[in-house]
Amino acid sequence: MISRVPVLRFVERPWSFLYPRRCMQRSALNNSVWLLGNAGVTTTRVFTRSLKIKRSSDYMTVTNKGRSSVKTHTCGELRDSHEGQQVILRGYLQYQRMGKFAIIRDAFGKTQVIIREEDIHLQKEIINTNFESYVEVTGVVHLRPVYQINKSMSTGEVEVLATTYQVLNQARSDLPFLIRDYSKPKEPLRLKFRYLDLRHSELQANLRLKSQVAKKMRDFLQDKEGFVEITTPTLSINTPGGAQEFVVPSRHPGKFYSLVQSPQTYKQLAMIGGFDRYFQFAVCYRDEGAKPDRQPEFLQLDIEMSDVTIEDVKQLVEDLVIYAWPPHLPPISSPFPSITYSEALTLYGTDKPDTRFDWKLQDVTHLLKNCGASVLENAVLMSGNSAYSFIIPQGQLGLLGKLRLQAANVLEKAGIHVRNPCSFNFLWVVDFPLFEYEPDSGKIMAVHHPFTLPRKDDVDYLYTDPLKARSQHYDLVLNGCEVGGGSIRIHDPSMQRYVLQKILGIGEKSLGFLNEALDSGAPPHGGIALGFDRYIAELCGSNSIRDVIAFPKSIEGRCLMSGAPGDITEEEKQLYNLIVKSNSVKKDF
Repeated sequence: MISRVPVLRFVERPWSFLYPRRCMQRSALNNSVWLLGNAGVTTTRVFTRSLKIKRSSDYMTVTNKGRSSVKTHTCGELRDSHEGQQVILRGYLQYQRMGKFAIIRDAFGKTQVIIREEDIHLQKEIINTNFESYVEVTGVVHLRPVYQINKSMSTGEVEVLATTYQVLNQARSDLPFLIRDYSKPKEPLRLKFRYLDLRHSELQANLRLKSQVAKKMRDFLQDKEGFVEITTPTLSINTPGGAQEFVVPSRHPGKFYSLVQSPQTYKQLAMIGGFDRYFQFAVCYRDEGAKPDRQPEFLQLDIEMSDVTIEDVKQLVEDLVIYAWPPHLPPISSPFPSITYSEALTLYGTDKPDTRFDWKLQDVTHLLKNCGASVLENAVLMSGNSAYSFIIPQGQLGLLGKLRLQAANVLEKAGIHVRNPCSFNFLWVVDFPLFEYEPDSGKIMAVHHPFTLPRKDDVDYLYTDPLKARSQHYDLVLNGCEVGGGSIRIHDPSMQRYVLQKILGIGEKSLGFLNEALDSGAPPHGGIALGFDRYIAELCGSNSIRDVIAFPKSIEGRCLMSGAPGDITEEEKQLYNLIVKSNSVKKDF
């Protein structure tokens, strides 16, 4: 049973829906595609990443497997072939006019309901029903007159002539907002009433796409590659050398758990334990403060394998991405291109370049040495200084590095085409530095984490000049967004101890258990973690990962809906041996 909406239509595909927002241009997929502009499709203009692209004003295509004994069809299912059938529909009342005409909506679409002139009782019931109330309609399917066919609705050729109408749950009359795709409230209000916001077709599409991609990836890893899904602990011990972790009090005085920032050590322990191919969709936690596109809790696809090389991991990830690639998006192919960290900085000014537009940086140091401007000449003569620039078509902006992307945004807002919104450019970035110097602390820090193996030809630098060592780390970048990162791990216990203790100054207390495990005959191993929320946001064309998370936190890390983080009782403070200083509590929080 398939419910369709007039966006794109794929028949006999393993996917159960199509996502309408990203890339409505033609892609060579198969002959059963309805392209925008065909009969039965209407579009509206929306803005995505400051680019004017088209999307359908209606829902996605969904395979309806949700059987129900209390309704016969979904609100997006009825077609002219159902003419004369008696049906039972349930959904939200989206619109009504004078009690004689109504639109009800569910996750699968919308259906128009008509009430006869003589059914005064039904008309009064509908008039007295608030929008977004959950209702049930029983009636007979009729064909609409030709001049009343609504080609913007998947059910636009039919309507249901109501015989009974029942309000199953009356919505309050003062809802903070109604569900309208063309007029959405500001994000704080949407987050506060997220349960209402989730009814928007865009969020419905995002989360259903996320679910489908996750299932395809699970199928690939388990059924085709023999991986074992293992759930690792969320409560663990504090691990230094990474992001700031959330601290969780315990009943043991002075002892605390930490919410894991990733399952890094546990997946390595799984390799040592003989599970040579591990994965999980892991919820991770990082206390990174107020950042626009970060969440204190997020989902990542964690993968680890024994006896692999960098090329083995890259090949697996490319096969995984292609296998789980949504069929409504333009097809992608492997191998993904690869550049070194040094090349990325030299050519693009960033280690996660957006390669959808060329605009490579150019070394112009030699041009400035005798340019006649003493300030510039003196600047490039100073040791370690160099000058870079790039040419912007149809523009004259001398911008570098991150401003390269900002320049593209500015031009696109002005209507100048720079990046193809239907293009998905994957890129591997390799040969990162293993360590970096932290000026504030005066210490050497791991660029990624302290378990990364150096390149074979750089191992000697560990013991002579660690800052020169390159790592066996690799990042996966999609359209200028880092969507994955991994490495080949250190499996030699003596090397791991040296890195932790001698180079990074990390003692045995927090990671001693890992060193002990490495002494137990650890196989060589490596892996990767894909930032699943960020990856899905790229596929959806969303500007924020909050648009692909069902119940996200605000930029400040608060849940505006539940009020978390919140207060606890005095009894709970005593139970967990906590003392809260009164002057440390912000009144505006």
